[in-house]
Amino acid sequence: MGYDPLLHHRRSIRLKGFDYSSAGAYFITICCEDRLHRFGKVTDGEMILNDCGMIAYNEWHNLAERFLNFELDVFQIMPNHMHGIIVLSDEIVVGATLAVAQKESETRATARVAPTISDIVGAYKSIVSNSCLDLFKLKNKTMGKFWQRNYYEHVIRDENAYNNISNYILNNPKKWDEDKFQ
Repeated sequence: MGYDPLLHHRRSIRLKGFDYSSAGAYFITICCEDRLHRFGKVTDGEMILNDCGMIAYNEWHNLAERFLNFELDVFQIMPNHMHGIIVLSDEIVVGATLAVAQKESETRATARVAPTISDIVGAYKSIVSNSCLDLFKLKNKTMGKFWQRNYYEHVIRDENAYNNISNYILNNPKKWDEDKFQ
C-alpha cells in the first residue's frame, strides 16, 4: 500500500508555536515498542530493574552531563516505559566558533543553540536502544524495534501540577497492577 495522506496523516501532539527549548518543566513518557517489558518487573510495588533497565536508569542520569541546560528531576523506569520530568534552565554555555571560508572576505559565525525536549528525548532513546542492542548481540538474540515512534510530553505550568505529576511518577510502581497498558 502506498502513502495515502488521509490514512497516514499523523497529527502532532506538540503545542503549536511553543518553544520546546525554553526554560521550564516538562513531563515526559517514553514507551517501548508494543509495550514489551524491556526494563524489568514490578514486585510488591517496587520496580526491579534488569540489565536494560539499568541502562535506561543510568543514561537518564547521564543526560545532565550531555545537555548543559538539563536538570535532573523525578523519574521512574517501569517495565515497558519510563516517566520523567525534564527541567530546562536558561543557563547554557553558548560557544561561538568562527569558520573562515576560502575567500578572504567570507566569514561565518556559528553558535550552539539550546537543545529542545525533542533533542534530549531523541538522544536518550538512541543511546539506550544502542546500548541494549549490544546486550542482545552478546546473547545472540534479536532485539527488534526498541521504542515507540514518538513520546508523550506535557508542559508543567505551575507548582500544583508539578506536585501531582511528581507524585504520580514516584507512585507508579505501587499502582502497576492497576495499569491498563501493562
